[in-house]
Amino acid sequence: MMSLVLTLVAQRDAATLDAATIALARDAVDGAQTVTTLSAGEAVDIPCPATAADRLPALRAALADKPVDAVLTHQDARRKRLLVSDMDSTIVANETLDDLATHAGIGEKIAEITARSMNGELDFATALRERVALLKGFPASLLEKAWNDVRLNEGAKELVQTMRAHGAHTALVSGGFTFFTSRVAALCGFQENHANTLTIADGMLTGETGHPILGPDTKLALLTTLAEKHVLPANATLAIGDGANDLPMLKAAGLGLAFYAKPIIRNAIAAQINHTSLRTALFVQGYPASAFSGA
Repeated sequence: MMSLVLTLVAQRDAATLDAATIALARDAVDGAQTVTTLSAGEAVDIPCPATAADRLPALRAALADKPVDAVLTHQDARRKRLLVSDMDSTIVANETLDDLATHAGIGEKIAEITARSMNGELDFATALRERVALLKGFPASLLEKAWNDVRLNEGAKELVQTMRAHGAHTALVSGGFTFFTSRVAALCGFQENHANTLTIADGMLTGETGHPILGPDTKLALLTTLAEKHVLPANATLAIGDGANDLPMLKAAGLGLAFYAKPIIRNAIAAQINHTSLRTALFVQGYPASAFSGA
């Protein structure tokens, strides 16, 4: 019985998912079945037996020199009914707090703390307070400048709008700030967004945030609460993120996707996007490109 699906994805503009690459992957996974094309030259589905999970290291070794993502998912409940996604370095290409700091002239100092936090070397709340404190006394108008730098990652709109078109609920959750999440959510079509707040007085950043601080535990709680609210089992949920503060929700979701993630995430989460775009988050749910919305 085929209980798993192997999805192979290459970059859309490269169209490098050729017959030879597909054959390499099929040979690495015992019992792989007939290939279904999701997007010509870009994505395919291959049904596999449960034992394919044990062959994942061999599969990755076979594809090591190929810019192809290979993700194994369960056949059951492939199309998720709840999406909870991180924002920075996931939905957007930026680290928005780092961008804000750059406009304040203290970019390197804050980026160093951000990197340590995302790698799990620092407690998230402590790292956030330290970074925000360094912004004390800078004009709040810098937020608008940082916003002008924000760029959506490829496939962000397609991911959100396609899932919504098929009945899923979508939430953007970030350890960053509502100034950015509210705008990114509106751009992509997320139905709700959750983040921290920056305190502003007389047009200046005070160096403080609102409380409580939204961190890894809050992200996990939000995933759980939304699943309960919409009467969804865990296997109907999808979480996407890249940093240490995303790890609890990635582990708890029916499908946790590590997106160009830090080592602490890549070592813990099997489903990874390392070469392609957020379109892959749709392909691994079995959506063909012809079903995508929001391009």
